[in-house]
Amino acid sequence: MLLRLDFEILILLIPALIFSLCVHEFSHGIVAYYYGDDTAYKYGRLTLNPIKHLDPMGSLMLLFIGFGYAKPVPVNTFNLNNPREDIIKVAAAGPISNLILAFFGYFLMYFIFSFIPNIFNESIHLFFRIFIQINIYLAIFNLIPVYPLDGGQIFGNFISKYYPNFNKNLFVYGPRILLGMILIGLVSGFSIISLFLQPFYYIIDTLFNFIISLFFNLF
Repeated sequence: MLLRLDFEILILLIPALIFSLCVHEFSHGIVAYYYGDDTAYKYGRLTLNPIKHLDPMGSLMLLFIGFGYAKPVPVNTFNLNNPREDIIKVAAAGPISNLILAFFGYFLMYFIFSFIPNIFNESIHLFFRIFIQINIYLAIFNLIPVYPLDGGQIFGNFISKYYPNFNKNLFVYGPRILLGMILIGLVSGFSIISLFLQPFYYIIDTLFNFIISLFFNLF
Protein backbone atom coordinates (compact mmCIF):
# COMPACT_ATOMS: atom_id res chain seq x y z
CA MET A 1 0.00 0.00 0.00
CA LEU A 2 2.82 2.40 0.92
CA LEU A 3 4.66 1.54 -2.29
CA ARG A 4 1.51 2.21 -4.33
CA LEU A 5 1.01 5.54 -2.57
CA ASP A 6 4.65 6.57 -3.12
CA PHE A 7 4.39 5.65 -6.81
CA GLU A 8 1.15 7.62 -7.14
CA ILE A 9 2.77 10.65 -5.51
CA LEU A 10 5.69 10.42 -7.93
CA ILE A 11 3.37 10.17 -10.95
CA LEU A 12 1.43 13.23 -9.78
CA LEU A 13 4.55 15.13 -8.72
CA ILE A 14 6.40 14.98 -12.04
CA PRO A 15 3.87 16.83 -14.27
CA ALA A 16 3.13 19.36 -11.52
CA LEU A 17 6.84 20.04 -11.05
CA ILE A 18 7.62 20.26 -14.77
CA PHE A 19 4.76 22.65 -15.48
CA SER A 20 5.58 24.85 -12.49
CA LEU A 21 9.27 25.13 -13.43
CA CYS A 22 8.44 25.94 -17.06
CA VAL A 23 5.98 28.67 -16.10
CA HIS A 24 8.57 30.09 -13.69
CA GLU A 25 11.27 30.35 -16.36
CA PHE A 26 8.86 31.50 -19.08
CA SER A 27 7.72 34.32 -16.79
CA HIS A 28 11.29 35.58 -16.44
CA GLY A 29 11.69 35.58 -20.21
CA ILE A 30 8.40 37.22 -21.12
CA VAL A 31 8.87 40.05 -18.60
CA ALA A 32 12.42 40.64 -19.86
CA TYR A 33 11.02 40.74 -23.40
CA TYR A 34 8.37 43.26 -22.33
CA TYR A 35 11.05 45.54 -20.90
CA GLY A 36 13.25 45.43 -23.99
CA ASP A 37 15.45 42.31 -23.81
CA ASP A 38 14.79 39.72 -26.51
CA THR A 39 17.64 37.36 -25.52
CA ALA A 40 15.29 34.67 -24.23
CA TYR A 41 13.25 34.93 -27.42
CA LYS A 42 16.35 34.49 -29.59
CA TYR A 43 17.31 31.38 -27.60
CA GLY A 44 13.83 29.90 -27.98
CA ARG A 45 13.02 30.21 -24.27
CA LEU A 46 9.69 32.05 -24.61
CA THR A 47 7.85 28.76 -24.53
CA LEU A 48 6.38 26.28 -22.06
CA ASN A 49 8.17 23.42 -23.82
CA PRO A 50 9.88 21.45 -20.99
CA ILE A 51 12.82 20.50 -23.22
CA LYS A 52 13.79 24.16 -23.44
CA HIS A 53 13.72 24.76 -19.69
CA LEU A 54 14.53 21.61 -17.73
CA ASP A 55 18.04 20.80 -16.59
CA PRO A 56 18.44 17.01 -16.07
CA MET A 57 20.64 17.30 -12.99
CA GLY A 58 18.60 20.12 -11.48
CA SER A 59 15.36 18.20 -12.01
CA LEU A 60 16.74 15.04 -10.38
CA MET A 61 17.95 17.10 -7.42
CA LEU A 62 14.46 18.54 -6.99
CA LEU A 63 12.90 15.09 -7.02
CA PHE A 64 15.33 13.38 -4.66
CA ILE A 65 16.73 16.04 -2.30
CA GLY A 66 14.08 18.76 -2.48
CA PHE A 67 16.37 21.45 -3.94
CA GLY A 68 17.24 21.89 -7.58
CA TYR A 69 16.98 24.16 -10.56
CA ALA A 70 15.90 24.61 -14.17
CA LYS A 71 17.99 26.19 -16.90
CA PRO A 72 18.15 29.92 -16.08
CA VAL A 73 16.57 32.08 -18.77
CA PRO A 74 19.30 34.23 -20.37
CA VAL A 75 18.81 37.95 -19.72
CA ASN A 76 21.01 40.75 -21.06
CA THR A 77 20.51 43.61 -18.62
CA PHE A 78 22.04 46.09 -21.09
CA ASN A 79 19.03 45.57 -23.36
CA LEU A 80 16.53 46.47 -20.65
CA ASN A 81 14.96 49.91 -20.74
CA ASN A 82 16.00 50.65 -17.16
CA PRO A 83 18.50 47.91 -16.21
CA ARG A 84 18.65 48.27 -12.41
CA GLU A 85 14.89 48.56 -11.93
CA ASP A 86 13.76 46.24 -14.72
CA ILE A 87 15.99 43.33 -13.65
CA ILE A 88 14.18 43.39 -10.30
CA LYS A 89 10.87 42.99 -12.13
CA VAL A 90 12.31 40.20 -14.29
CA ALA A 91 13.61 38.35 -11.22
CA ALA A 92 10.33 38.80 -9.33
CA ALA A 93 8.29 37.45 -12.25
CA GLY A 94 9.26 33.82 -11.55
CA PRO A 95 8.22 33.62 -7.89
CA ILE A 96 5.10 35.70 -8.56
CA SER A 97 4.06 33.29 -11.33
CA ASN A 98 4.35 30.38 -8.89
CA LEU A 99 2.20 32.15 -6.31
CA ILE A 100 -0.41 32.80 -9.00
CA LEU A 101 -0.32 29.10 -9.97
CA ALA A 102 -0.76 28.07 -6.32
CA PHE A 103 -3.72 30.43 -5.93
CA PHE A 104 -5.27 29.18 -9.18
CA GLY A 105 -4.66 25.59 -8.00
CA TYR A 106 -6.75 26.25 -4.90
CA PHE A 107 -9.45 27.88 -7.02
CA LEU A 108 -9.64 24.97 -9.45
CA MET A 109 -9.63 22.40 -6.64
CA TYR A 110 -12.56 24.10 -4.90
CA PHE A 111 -14.36 24.58 -8.22
CA ILE A 112 -14.19 20.88 -9.07
CA PHE A 113 -15.17 19.89 -5.51
CA SER A 114 -18.13 22.29 -5.52
CA PHE A 115 -19.49 21.94 -9.06
CA ILE A 116 -18.18 18.62 -10.42
CA PRO A 117 -18.08 16.49 -7.25
CA ASN A 118 -18.60 13.24 -9.14
CA ILE A 119 -15.08 13.43 -10.62
CA PHE A 120 -13.41 14.67 -7.43
CA ASN A 121 -11.50 11.84 -5.75
CA GLU A 122 -8.43 11.27 -3.56
CA SER A 123 -6.02 11.31 -6.52
CA ILE A 124 -7.31 14.65 -7.80
CA HIS A 125 -7.17 16.12 -4.31
CA LEU A 126 -3.61 14.80 -3.86
CA PHE A 127 -2.54 16.26 -7.21
CA PHE A 128 -3.79 19.72 -6.30
CA ARG A 129 -2.17 19.57 -2.87
CA ILE A 130 1.16 18.61 -4.48
CA PHE A 131 0.75 21.29 -7.17
CA ILE A 132 -0.02 23.99 -4.62
CA GLN A 133 2.82 22.95 -2.31
CA ILE A 134 5.37 22.85 -5.13
CA ASN A 135 4.48 26.34 -6.31
CA ILE A 136 4.46 27.96 -2.89
CA TYR A 137 7.82 26.41 -2.03
CA LEU A 138 9.29 27.36 -5.43
CA ALA A 139 8.20 30.95 -4.83
CA ILE A 140 9.51 31.36 -1.29
CA PHE A 141 12.71 29.39 -1.90
CA ASN A 142 13.56 31.57 -4.88
CA LEU A 143 12.85 34.69 -2.84
CA ILE A 144 15.64 33.92 -0.37
CA PRO A 145 17.82 37.06 -0.73
CA VAL A 146 21.05 35.39 -1.88
CA TYR A 147 22.52 34.89 -5.33
CA PRO A 148 21.96 33.07 -7.63
CA LEU A 149 18.31 32.92 -6.53
CA ASP A 150 15.73 35.43 -7.73
CA GLY A 151 15.66 36.94 -4.27
CA GLY A 152 19.37 37.73 -4.60
CA GLN A 153 18.69 39.56 -7.85
CA ILE A 154 15.81 41.48 -6.29
CA PHE A 155 17.52 42.35 -3.01
CA GLY A 156 21.00 42.84 -4.53
CA ASN A 157 19.85 45.22 -7.25
CA PHE A 158 17.61 47.05 -4.82
CA ILE A 159 20.48 47.85 -2.45
CA SER A 160 23.23 48.17 -5.06
CA LYS A 161 22.56 51.87 -5.52
CA TYR A 162 23.13 52.57 -1.83
CA TYR A 163 25.45 49.74 -0.72
CA PRO A 164 27.39 48.56 -3.78
CA ASN A 165 30.11 46.82 -1.74
CA PHE A 166 27.55 44.81 0.22
CA ASN A 167 25.94 43.74 -3.04
CA LYS A 168 29.32 42.63 -4.40
CA ASN A 169 29.93 40.53 -1.29
CA LEU A 170 26.45 39.08 -1.56
CA PHE A 171 27.15 38.13 -5.17
CA VAL A 172 30.45 36.44 -4.24
CA TYR A 173 29.51 34.72 -0.98
CA GLY A 174 25.76 34.18 -1.46
CA PRO A 175 26.07 31.02 -3.59
CA ARG A 176 28.58 29.55 -1.11
CA ILE A 177 26.27 30.23 1.82
CA LEU A 178 23.32 28.69 -0.01
CA LEU A 179 25.29 25.59 -1.02
CA GLY A 180 26.60 25.25 2.54
CA MET A 181 23.08 25.30 4.00
CA ILE A 182 21.90 22.69 1.48
CA LEU A 183 24.86 20.41 2.23
CA ILE A 184 24.36 20.75 5.99
CA GLY A 185 20.76 19.65 5.53
CA LEU A 186 21.76 16.66 3.41
CA VAL A 187 24.48 15.50 5.80
CA SER A 188 22.77 16.18 9.12
CA GLY A 189 19.15 15.64 8.15
CA PHE A 190 18.37 19.03 9.69
CA SER A 191 17.47 21.53 6.97
CA ILE A 192 18.08 25.15 7.93
CA ILE A 193 16.38 26.25 4.71
CA SER A 194 13.22 24.22 5.41
CA LEU A 195 13.12 25.60 8.94
CA PHE A 196 13.22 29.11 7.47
CA LEU A 197 10.70 28.44 4.69
CA GLN A 198 8.01 26.49 6.58
CA PRO A 199 6.45 29.46 8.45
CA PHE A 200 6.12 31.40 5.18
CA TYR A 201 4.66 28.34 3.48
CA TYR A 202 1.98 27.89 6.14
CA ILE A 203 1.09 31.60 6.11
CA ILE A 204 0.65 31.68 2.31
CA ASP A 205 -1.09 28.31 2.14
CA THR A 206 -3.52 29.25 4.91
CA LEU A 207 -4.21 32.66 3.35
CA PHE A 208 -4.91 31.23 -0.12
CA ASN A 209 -7.10 28.49 1.33
CA PHE A 210 -9.04 31.02 3.41
CA ILE A 211 -9.63 33.41 0.49
CA ILE A 212 -10.76 30.72 -1.94
CA SER A 213 -12.95 28.85 0.59
CA LEU A 214 -14.56 32.16 1.61
CA PHE A 215 -15.25 32.97 -2.04
CA PHE A 216 -16.94 29.62 -2.73
CA ASN A 217 -18.92 29.74 0.50
CA LEU A 218 -20.48 32.97 -0.71
CA PHE A 219 -21.92 31.25 -3.81
